[in-house]
Amino acid sequence: MSELTPLTGEALNALRDEFDADGTSRLAMNAVTAAGIEKVARNYDRARLLQRRFSTVVDNGEATHQDRSGRCWLFSSLNVARFIAKKNMNLKEFEFSQNYAMYYDKLERVNYFLKDMAALVEAGEPSDSRLVQHLLADVMGDGGQWTMAMNVYKKYGAVPKDLFPETESSKNTREMNVQLRALLHTAVAHMYAAAGDQAAIDQIVADTTAAGHRILTIHLGEPPVSFDWEWTDKDGEFHRDGEITPVEFWKKYVGPAGLEDYVCLVDDPRAEHAKGKKIGIEHLGNVAGGDATEYLNVPNQFMKDCVKQILVEQGIPVWFGADCHPFMDRENGAWATDLFEYGKVYDFDFDLDKEARVRFGDSAMNHAMAFAGVDVADDGSTRRWRVENSWGSKIADKGYFTMSDDWFTEYVYEVAVPKTMLPEEYQKALEEPATMLPAWDPMGALA
Repeated sequence: MSELTPLTGEALNALRDEFDADGTSRLAMNAVTAAGIEKVARNYDRARLLQRRFSTVVDNGEATHQDRSGRCWLFSSLNVARFIAKKNMNLKEFEFSQNYAMYYDKLERVNYFLKDMAALVEAGEPSDSRLVQHLLADVMGDGGQWTMAMNVYKKYGAVPKDLFPETESSKNTREMNVQLRALLHTAVAHMYAAAGDQAAIDQIVADTTAAGHRILTIHLGEPPVSFDWEWTDKDGEFHRDGEITPVEFWKKYVGPAGLEDYVCLVDDPRAEHAKGKKIGIEHLGNVAGGDATEYLNVPNQFMKDCVKQILVEQGIPVWFGADCHPFMDRENGAWATDLFEYGKVYDFDFDLDKEARVRFGDSAMNHAMAFAGVDVADDGSTRRWRVENSWGSKIADKGYFTMSDDWFTEYVYEVAVPKTMLPEEYQKALEEPATMLPAWDPMGALA
């Protein structure tokens, strides 16, 4: 590697002189240091003209709040499910326990990680390999995918929120995750020390799984195995199911909608990944023996068409994953690609397209939400989208955001839709093996 050229004092002085001579840059400095970049760069005309009116609205009630946790993928999938459950039980308001879903996701993830690492140790994978180091760094976060959520609900079902409410650690997962991560790191170190002794490694897996269960139960509580369910619907009629298990509850009130049979469509913009083909991510999952985390790579416009059709014709919210940070007005609840004029403030052309942003680490899915409305123009094109977020009801339009159609194009990466919506060629593509991408590929980013 050639020697790196230092930034010299002369070069730094030249940069200072250039900045001082530029009145616009100095004006930008005065404004941003006093008010912050978002207030200075905010495009006033675009912000005031981004309407909150939609030709189709799916009313899902009060916005939920994930607090200081990364459970958006669970909140958003359960927001889709609660819409269905409310309809089936004739309820005005209802919420599933996100704590219950997280408990079993993390317990299953402990097992998945330990079994995966044990296999790598047995195969002779070096402890300092890129793969092992990536898995160690990425373990026990809160993020996930639609398929991972369905794996949890299929195996463990769901319960009403008031029967397994939030705890301090479910609302703020940091300390619990630190302990779980340390537990798993310790187990992997012991596995490598015991390499070649399969019985010893199996014992490490068993002991660590038991410890993980103990930690999760201490932090989150002990989830119900069954419960008595009774409710009064919005017409004042009383109902009683009697004793029911979480799996039975899920199957009865959500199962008929077929969410478990949905497929994940992604927009991978990289030219080497053909549209109409399946892709998967190695070592990505939560429930051992559950469905693999795989996607069908499709054009972004096809994703839009599917979402629009579901909202307009079926009236059901649609789960999706996006890179939520670019051009976001969090307080007012808006996304548009021209909502902030950063380039004009900095005098720099941020010219990367979607493919380049993914390829060079500038963008990846990091948040999951649910589409709950769309504005369709007279010619059938989509103009803007209504989004149910999980950041509480005190921001945006009581927790609901507005997304411009061009922002969907640039920053939405994944949607979950019924398999039956897909044309024949896509149905056939789902039967083919997925092209597997490495664990660190950006398409494996978790919401």
